[in-house]
Amino acid sequence: MRSKILLLLLFLISFANANESIQATFKRANELYFKEKYTEAIVLFESIEKQGNSSADLYFNIANCYYKLGKVAPSIYYYEKALLSNPGDEAIQTNLSFAQKMAIDDIKILPEVGFKKILKDFTSVFHYDTWAWIAVGIAFLSLLSFLGYYFGNTVLLKRTFFSLFLLFLVGIGLTVFSAFLQKKTVSNYKPAIVFAESIVLKAAPKNSSEDVVTLHEGTKVFVLETLGNWSQVELTDKTKAWIQKDAIKEVKK
Repeated sequence: MRSKILLLLLFLISFANANESIQATFKRANELYFKEKYTEAIVLFESIEKQGNSSADLYFNIANCYYKLGKVAPSIYYYEKALLSNPGDEAIQTNLSFAQKMAIDDIKILPEVGFKKILKDFTSVFHYDTWAWIAVGIAFLSLLSFLGYYFGNTVLLKRTFFSLFLLFLVGIGLTVFSAFLQKKTVSNYKPAIVFAESIVLKAAPKNSSEDVVTLHEGTKVFVLETLGNWSQVELTDKTKAWIQKDAIKEVKK
């Protein structure tokens, strides 16, 4: 028993020391940033990332360093990672827009329209975990309404509780479907940033295939599938083509 307590104490001490070390490194990196020593700051910030730590603030600071150095692809890449961690942050969105202006390519963004957009907007209101918990809550309410119907002693009560029971069943189906659809959307969302200075995308996953479009560093694409050393990607204008896998870096691991 004492050995287990000792191990737990050693773990807690080790964890506290590691956390303190990370905070000290983060602080030192920020100091270097404000001294305009961006390359040195990047080394410290990325050392924190390599230890398995991730946060919107960490990615945002790394992106700021690369932006100050005029590095298009890595700055956009880390701003995108920061935005994934904190989608509603206006500072990240603003800085990302500035970084994107450094990119050469100006790919048109085709908005989604129709029923598909309505469905996507509705299901994206909550995270799929939240939708799942809402479904559990509605299921509990449906159980209560069924009990109300079963033990109701008047026709009016029975009709009321039965109507509520049916309504809650529809609610369960809707929330479960929303959770499923939202999880599928999140899983299929694979943004990537072009890191190659210039790369020709192909119609098929081979060098001898027909050229489709030439992209430059910093352009955002979406990975659809990977085949060997090639990835099929979709551009924001819905163009689909194949790109060499090592020419891009996926934002979401």
